[in-house]
Amino acid sequence: MAIVKKTQISIDINMDENNIPEEIKWTAPDGGILNMNTKAILLSFWDSENQESLKMDLWVKDMPVDQMQLFFHQTLVSLSDTFYRATQDEKMTSTMRDFCDYFAEKLELKKP
Repeated sequence: MAIVKKTQISIDINMDENNIPEEIKWTAPDGGILNMNTKAILLSFWDSENQESLKMDLWVKDMPVDQMQLFFHQTLVSLSDTFYRATQDEKMTSTMRDFCDYFAEKLELKKP
């Protein structure tokens, strides 16, 4: 199959003198995103040759812990959904979702 389109997503990170991120902005023109501020990113790549994940986890130094907890919870829920779409493994997806509920409960993230 021939490549019919090429696109780009860019991430700009402004750091302090100790290389700690102070500001993160990302751009995805096809999604209508231009220099959007964010406080954290979790980015994973699959190295099929070495059969391992390569990852980049960054967050700005002023990101509040409560927001980081919500970010992780929402990421885990999203990963559960992605795992199901990729594998159709209902049993493991259910187990992952149960863990997400447990995670939220222990961190008191769910509002009554």
